[in-house]
Amino acid sequence: MIRQRVVLAAAAGVTSALLLTACGSSGDSSSSTDSGAAAASSAPASSTPAGNNDADGMGMTTTSMLMTEEMEGMGTFVTDDKGMTLYRYEMDQASPSKSMCTGDCAKTWMPVMAQDSVKAMGVEQSLIGSVDRSDGMKQLTLAGRPLYRYMGDAKAGELKGQAKDSKWYPVTPAGEKAAMSSDGSGSSDDMEGMPGMS
Repeated sequence: MIRQRVVLAAAAGVTSALLLTACGSSGDSSSSTDSGAAAASSAPASSTPAGNNDADGMGMTTTSMLMTEEMEGMGTFVTDDKGMTLYRYEMDQASPSKSMCTGDCAKTWMPVMAQDSVKAMGVEQSLIGSVDRSDGMKQLTLAGRPLYRYMGDAKAGELKGQAKDSKWYPVTPAGEKAAMSSDGSGSSDDMEGMPGMS
């Protein structure tokens, strides 16, 4: 009888020890999982979508091809490989090439970053070049003019940046500014109702 009690007591002790160990390891694993999750959430993202933003939050975009689009009353202007309108800034310099759009300006007017090889369709390949920006990035140029995309253009063919602040214009295949031929105003308000302007 005494031996049976000793055996039962010993069995109960072993069971308790096993339960405590299980609880302890369970707590440890959840603790390490929690700390791992916290570390992952506090760690900076290892990658940023290509062509969106650099470390300073500057908006930017890339393209593998320069193409052209023609619109009645607007003439021919240049787009990127997704059909998004490309603009030139009147404050920039063409010779030598220099971008004057930095800081907040570059968040609204995204510099088109130069890639190793940019093809041309309807644009003279010899006019395509690049310029080193003050922020260290290399920007695509056309006839010496740095190229940009406007954040306000949400889809291909839109021209909402046309004549913005009287300094921004869609760029022609020759690097000139495209302007409306109907009344010469080039106002983006005048373009409401035109294709891509809704």
